[in-house]
Amino acid sequence: MTANASTSPEPQAQPETGPSALRRLFRRKLALAGLVIMVICIGGAIFAPLIAPFDPNEQFFDGLTIEGAPMPPGATYWLGTDLLGRDLFSRLLYGARTSLVIGIVANGAALLIGTLIGVTAGYFRGPVGAVLMRFTDLMMAFPALLLAICLAAIFTPSLWIVAMVIAFVNWVQTARVVFTQTSSLAERDFIAAGKTLGAGHLRTLFRHILPHLVPTLIVWATLGISTTVLLEATLSFLGVGVQPPTPSWGNIIFENQTYFQSAPWLVFIPGAAILLLALAFNLVGDALRDILDPTQQGRD
Repeated sequence: MTANASTSPEPQAQPETGPSALRRLFRRKLALAGLVIMVICIGGAIFAPLIAPFDPNEQFFDGLTIEGAPMPPGATYWLGTDLLGRDLFSRLLYGARTSLVIGIVANGAALLIGTLIGVTAGYFRGPVGAVLMRFTDLMMAFPALLLAICLAAIFTPSLWIVAMVIAFVNWVQTARVVFTQTSSLAERDFIAAGKTLGAGHLRTLFRHILPHLVPTLIVWATLGISTTVLLEATLSFLGVGVQPPTPSWGNIIFENQTYFQSAPWLVFIPGAAILLLALAFNLVGDALRDILDPTQQGRD
Protein backbone atom coordinates (compact mmCIF):
# COMPACT_ATOMS: atom_id res chain seq x y z
CA MET A 1 0.00 0.00 0.00
CA THR A 2 2.79 2.39 0.92
CA ALA A 3 4.76 1.66 -2.23
CA ASN A 4 1.71 2.11 -4.41
CA ALA A 5 0.88 5.41 -2.75
CA SER A 6 4.39 6.72 -3.26
CA THR A 7 4.47 5.84 -6.94
CA SER A 8 0.91 6.97 -7.72
CA PRO A 9 0.67 9.95 -10.06
CA GLU A 10 -1.96 11.52 -7.78
CA PRO A 11 -2.15 14.19 -6.76
CA GLN A 12 -0.54 16.35 -9.43
CA ALA A 13 0.06 20.06 -9.31
CA GLN A 14 -3.15 22.02 -9.67
CA PRO A 15 -3.48 25.27 -11.61
CA GLU A 16 -3.51 28.49 -9.67
CA THR A 17 -6.84 30.20 -9.31
CA GLY A 18 -8.29 33.23 -7.58
CA PRO A 19 -6.18 36.11 -6.26
CA SER A 20 -2.89 34.30 -6.87
CA ALA A 21 -3.63 33.86 -10.58
CA LEU A 22 -4.79 37.48 -10.86
CA ARG A 23 -1.57 38.73 -9.26
CA ARG A 24 0.50 36.78 -11.76
CA LEU A 25 -1.65 38.10 -14.59
CA PHE A 26 -1.24 41.72 -13.48
CA ARG A 27 2.55 41.29 -13.23
CA ARG A 28 2.70 40.62 -16.98
CA LYS A 29 2.93 43.97 -18.74
CA LEU A 30 1.73 42.70 -22.11
CA ALA A 31 -1.24 40.94 -20.56
CA LEU A 32 -2.05 44.05 -18.54
CA ALA A 33 -1.95 46.13 -21.73
CA GLY A 34 -4.28 43.61 -23.35
CA LEU A 35 -6.68 43.88 -20.42
CA VAL A 36 -6.73 47.66 -20.70
CA ILE A 37 -7.55 47.47 -24.42
CA MET A 38 -10.28 44.90 -23.73
CA VAL A 39 -11.83 47.07 -21.01
CA ILE A 40 -11.81 50.13 -23.28
CA CYS A 41 -13.41 48.23 -26.19
CA ILE A 42 -15.99 46.47 -24.04
CA GLY A 43 -16.79 49.68 -22.15
CA GLY A 44 -17.17 51.59 -25.40
CA ALA A 45 -19.50 48.91 -26.78
CA ILE A 46 -21.66 48.76 -23.65
CA PHE A 47 -21.97 52.51 -23.22
CA ALA A 48 -22.11 53.33 -26.95
CA PRO A 49 -25.53 55.07 -26.65
CA LEU A 50 -24.07 57.37 -23.99
CA ILE A 51 -20.68 57.97 -25.60
CA ALA A 52 -21.55 58.22 -29.28
CA PRO A 53 -22.17 61.86 -30.25
CA PHE A 54 -24.50 60.94 -33.13
CA ASP A 55 -26.81 58.22 -34.37
CA PRO A 56 -24.54 55.77 -36.26
CA ASN A 57 -26.90 55.64 -39.25
CA GLU A 58 -27.72 59.35 -39.49
CA GLN A 59 -26.50 61.04 -42.66
CA PHE A 60 -25.49 64.68 -42.21
CA PHE A 61 -25.69 67.32 -44.93
CA ASP A 62 -22.48 68.86 -43.59
CA GLY A 63 -20.85 65.41 -43.33
CA LEU A 64 -19.54 65.63 -46.87
CA THR A 65 -17.35 68.16 -48.61
CA ILE A 66 -18.63 70.29 -51.49
CA GLU A 67 -17.22 67.68 -53.86
CA GLY A 68 -19.19 64.94 -52.01
CA ALA A 69 -16.13 63.38 -50.37
CA PRO A 70 -15.97 62.24 -46.70
CA MET A 71 -15.01 64.85 -44.12
CA PRO A 72 -11.59 64.41 -42.44
CA PRO A 73 -11.28 64.17 -38.64
CA GLY A 74 -12.12 67.46 -36.95
CA ALA A 75 -13.86 69.16 -34.04
CA THR A 76 -17.38 68.12 -35.04
CA TYR A 77 -16.65 64.67 -36.39
CA TRP A 78 -13.75 63.40 -34.30
CA LEU A 79 -12.75 60.59 -36.67
CA GLY A 80 -14.27 62.09 -39.78
CA THR A 81 -17.26 60.84 -41.76
CA ASP A 82 -17.82 57.99 -44.18
CA LEU A 83 -18.93 58.05 -47.81
CA LEU A 84 -22.56 58.73 -46.79
CA GLY A 85 -21.75 61.53 -44.36
CA ARG A 86 -22.18 59.41 -41.21
CA ASP A 87 -20.02 59.94 -38.14
CA LEU A 88 -17.24 57.36 -38.15
CA PHE A 89 -16.62 57.51 -34.38
CA SER A 90 -20.27 56.69 -33.63
CA ARG A 91 -20.26 53.84 -36.14
CA LEU A 92 -17.09 52.42 -34.63
CA LEU A 93 -18.64 52.37 -31.15
CA TYR A 94 -21.74 50.58 -32.35
CA GLY A 95 -19.60 48.38 -34.58
CA ALA A 96 -17.71 47.26 -31.48
CA ARG A 97 -21.03 46.07 -30.10
CA THR A 98 -21.64 43.96 -33.19
CA SER A 99 -18.15 42.48 -33.25
CA LEU A 100 -18.09 41.67 -29.53
CA VAL A 101 -21.60 40.21 -29.46
CA ILE A 102 -20.76 37.93 -32.37
CA GLY A 103 -17.36 37.14 -30.85
CA ILE A 104 -18.81 36.15 -27.47
CA VAL A 105 -21.91 34.33 -28.77
CA ALA A 106 -20.14 32.49 -31.59
CA ASN A 107 -17.14 31.55 -29.46
CA GLY A 108 -19.38 30.44 -26.59
CA ALA A 109 -21.42 28.23 -28.93
CA ALA A 110 -18.25 26.82 -30.52
CA LEU A 111 -16.80 26.11 -27.07
CA LEU A 112 -19.98 24.33 -26.01
CA ILE A 113 -20.15 22.19 -29.17
CA GLY A 114 -16.45 21.37 -29.09
CA THR A 115 -16.51 20.48 -25.39
CA LEU A 116 -19.57 18.25 -25.78
CA ILE A 117 -18.10 16.34 -28.72
CA GLY A 118 -14.57 16.17 -27.28
CA VAL A 119 -15.66 14.98 -23.83
CA THR A 120 -18.07 12.40 -25.25
CA ALA A 121 -15.49 11.01 -27.66
CA GLY A 122 -12.66 11.03 -25.11
CA TYR A 123 -14.64 9.48 -22.28
CA PHE A 124 -16.65 6.76 -24.06
CA ARG A 125 -14.16 6.11 -26.88
CA GLY A 126 -14.87 2.96 -28.91
CA PRO A 127 -17.20 3.33 -31.93
CA VAL A 128 -18.80 6.49 -30.51
CA GLY A 129 -15.46 8.23 -30.07
CA ALA A 130 -14.21 7.06 -33.46
CA VAL A 131 -17.27 8.39 -35.31
CA LEU A 132 -17.16 11.75 -33.50
CA MET A 133 -13.44 12.23 -34.11
CA ARG A 134 -13.68 11.24 -37.77
CA PHE A 135 -16.44 13.82 -38.15
CA THR A 136 -14.16 16.35 -36.44
CA ASP A 137 -11.32 15.46 -38.81
CA LEU A 138 -13.67 15.88 -41.75
CA MET A 139 -14.67 19.34 -40.56
CA MET A 140 -11.02 20.28 -40.04
CA ALA A 141 -10.26 19.31 -43.65
CA PHE A 142 -12.50 22.12 -44.95
CA PRO A 143 -10.95 25.61 -45.05
CA ALA A 144 -12.82 27.47 -42.29
CA LEU A 145 -13.15 30.73 -44.23
CA LEU A 146 -14.43 29.02 -47.40
CA LEU A 147 -16.94 26.96 -45.42
CA ALA A 148 -18.11 30.05 -43.53
CA ILE A 149 -18.58 31.98 -46.79
CA CYS A 150 -20.63 29.12 -48.27
CA LEU A 151 -22.86 28.83 -45.20
CA ALA A 152 -23.30 32.59 -44.90
CA ALA A 153 -24.25 32.76 -48.58
CA ILE A 154 -26.85 29.99 -48.18
CA PHE A 155 -28.58 31.62 -45.22
CA THR A 156 -29.77 35.22 -45.11
CA PRO A 157 -26.91 37.05 -43.38
CA SER A 158 -27.80 38.63 -40.05
CA LEU A 159 -26.05 39.11 -36.74
CA TRP A 160 -27.25 35.82 -35.24
CA ILE A 161 -26.88 33.82 -38.45
CA VAL A 162 -23.29 35.01 -38.78
CA ALA A 163 -22.63 34.08 -35.15
CA MET A 164 -23.98 30.55 -35.67
CA VAL A 165 -22.05 30.11 -38.93
CA ILE A 166 -18.81 31.09 -37.21
CA ALA A 167 -19.57 28.75 -34.29
CA PHE A 168 -20.17 25.90 -36.74
CA VAL A 169 -16.72 26.25 -38.31
CA ASN A 170 -14.76 27.08 -35.14
CA TRP A 171 -15.62 24.22 -32.75
CA VAL A 172 -13.23 21.65 -34.21
CA GLN A 173 -10.04 22.89 -32.53
CA THR A 174 -11.72 22.88 -29.12
CA ALA A 175 -13.08 19.37 -29.72
CA ARG A 176 -9.62 18.04 -30.59
CA VAL A 177 -7.95 19.57 -27.52
CA VAL A 178 -10.74 18.47 -25.16
CA PHE A 179 -10.69 14.96 -26.63
CA THR A 180 -6.98 14.60 -25.97
CA GLN A 181 -7.24 15.78 -22.36
CA THR A 182 -10.36 13.75 -21.63
CA SER A 183 -8.77 10.59 -23.04
CA SER A 184 -5.81 11.12 -20.72
CA LEU A 185 -7.99 11.82 -17.69
CA ALA A 186 -10.18 8.78 -18.35
CA GLU A 187 -7.12 6.54 -17.85
CA ARG A 188 -6.20 8.03 -14.49
CA ASP A 189 -6.41 6.00 -11.28
CA PHE A 190 -8.87 8.29 -9.53
CA ILE A 191 -11.39 7.79 -12.36
CA ALA A 192 -11.07 4.03 -12.11
CA ALA A 193 -11.41 4.24 -8.33
CA GLY A 194 -14.58 6.32 -8.63
CA LYS A 195 -16.13 3.81 -11.01
CA THR A 196 -15.19 0.98 -8.65
CA LEU A 197 -17.03 2.78 -5.85
CA GLY A 198 -20.14 3.01 -8.00
CA ALA A 199 -19.85 6.45 -9.60
CA GLY A 200 -21.98 6.69 -12.75
CA HIS A 201 -21.04 8.30 -16.03
CA LEU A 202 -22.69 11.63 -15.27
CA ARG A 203 -21.08 11.91 -11.84
CA THR A 204 -17.67 11.02 -13.27
CA LEU A 205 -18.01 13.56 -16.07
CA PHE A 206 -19.31 16.46 -13.99
CA ARG A 207 -17.36 15.85 -10.77
CA HIS A 208 -14.03 14.57 -12.05
CA ILE A 209 -13.55 15.21 -15.79
CA LEU A 210 -15.02 18.65 -16.49
CA PRO A 211 -13.43 20.44 -13.48
CA HIS A 212 -9.99 19.43 -14.79
CA LEU A 213 -10.87 20.92 -18.19
CA VAL A 214 -11.86 24.34 -16.85
CA PRO A 215 -8.38 25.96 -17.17
CA THR A 216 -8.09 24.78 -20.78
CA LEU A 217 -11.60 26.01 -21.61
CA ILE A 218 -10.87 29.41 -20.07
CA VAL A 219 -7.80 29.80 -22.27
CA TRP A 220 -9.62 28.68 -25.41
CA ALA A 221 -12.56 30.97 -24.58
CA THR A 222 -10.18 33.94 -24.48
CA LEU A 223 -8.11 33.04 -27.52
CA GLY A 224 -11.17 32.04 -29.52
CA ILE A 225 -12.78 35.47 -29.30
CA SER A 226 -9.92 37.06 -31.23
CA THR A 227 -10.27 34.44 -34.00
CA THR A 228 -14.03 34.96 -34.06
CA VAL A 229 -13.73 38.75 -34.29
CA LEU A 230 -11.28 38.43 -37.19
CA LEU A 231 -13.51 35.93 -39.01
CA GLU A 232 -16.59 38.13 -38.52
CA ALA A 233 -14.70 41.13 -39.89
CA THR A 234 -13.55 39.07 -42.88
CA LEU A 235 -17.08 37.87 -43.67
CA SER A 236 -18.49 41.39 -43.34
CA PHE A 237 -15.73 42.77 -45.55
CA LEU A 238 -16.58 40.16 -48.19
CA GLY A 239 -20.24 41.14 -48.04
CA VAL A 240 -21.58 37.88 -46.52
CA GLY A 241 -21.47 38.98 -42.90
CA VAL A 242 -23.49 41.54 -40.97
CA GLN A 243 -25.37 43.60 -43.53
CA PRO A 244 -25.53 47.42 -43.64
CA PRO A 245 -26.83 49.66 -42.21
CA THR A 246 -25.95 47.69 -39.04
CA PRO A 247 -22.40 48.86 -38.31
CA SER A 248 -19.64 46.30 -38.08
CA TRP A 249 -15.92 46.94 -38.22
CA GLY A 250 -15.67 44.66 -41.23
CA ASN A 251 -18.48 46.22 -43.25
CA ILE A 252 -17.23 49.73 -42.38
CA ILE A 253 -14.01 48.85 -44.23
CA PHE A 254 -16.01 47.22 -47.03
CA GLU A 255 -18.22 50.26 -47.54
CA ASN A 256 -15.35 52.74 -47.60
CA GLN A 257 -12.63 50.81 -49.42
CA THR A 258 -13.09 52.91 -52.56
CA TYR A 259 -11.81 55.93 -50.57
CA PHE A 260 -8.65 54.13 -49.45
CA GLN A 261 -6.35 56.68 -51.10
CA SER A 262 -8.32 59.90 -50.67
CA ALA A 263 -9.65 59.16 -47.16
CA PRO A 264 -7.37 56.48 -45.68
CA TRP A 265 -8.70 56.97 -42.13
CA LEU A 266 -11.94 55.24 -43.17
CA VAL A 267 -10.01 52.00 -43.65
CA PHE A 268 -7.08 52.46 -41.30
CA ILE A 269 -9.05 53.29 -38.12
CA PRO A 270 -11.49 50.33 -38.17
CA GLY A 271 -8.64 48.07 -39.31
CA ALA A 272 -6.53 49.22 -36.36
CA ALA A 273 -9.49 48.60 -34.02
CA ILE A 274 -9.83 45.01 -35.26
CA LEU A 275 -6.08 44.45 -34.91
CA LEU A 276 -5.90 45.88 -31.38
CA LEU A 277 -8.89 43.93 -30.09
CA ALA A 278 -7.63 40.64 -31.54
CA LEU A 279 -4.15 41.33 -30.17
CA ALA A 280 -5.56 42.14 -26.73
CA PHE A 281 -7.45 38.85 -26.45
CA ASN A 282 -4.40 36.95 -27.69
CA LEU A 283 -2.11 38.58 -25.13
CA VAL A 284 -4.50 37.81 -22.27
CA GLY A 285 -5.12 34.28 -23.55
CA ASP A 286 -1.39 33.52 -23.79
CA ALA A 287 -0.86 34.79 -20.26
CA LEU A 288 -3.76 32.72 -18.91
CA ARG A 289 -2.41 29.63 -20.64
CA ASP A 290 0.93 30.02 -18.85
CA ILE A 291 -0.65 30.88 -15.50
CA LEU A 292 -3.23 28.08 -15.50
CA ASP A 293 -0.71 25.46 -16.63
CA PRO A 294 0.62 23.78 -13.45
CA THR A 295 3.93 22.95 -15.17
CA GLN A 296 4.62 26.69 -15.62
CA GLN A 297 4.11 27.70 -12.00
CA GLY A 298 7.06 29.48 -10.47
CA ARG A 299 8.56 30.52 -13.82
CA ASP A 300 7.53 34.20 -13.75
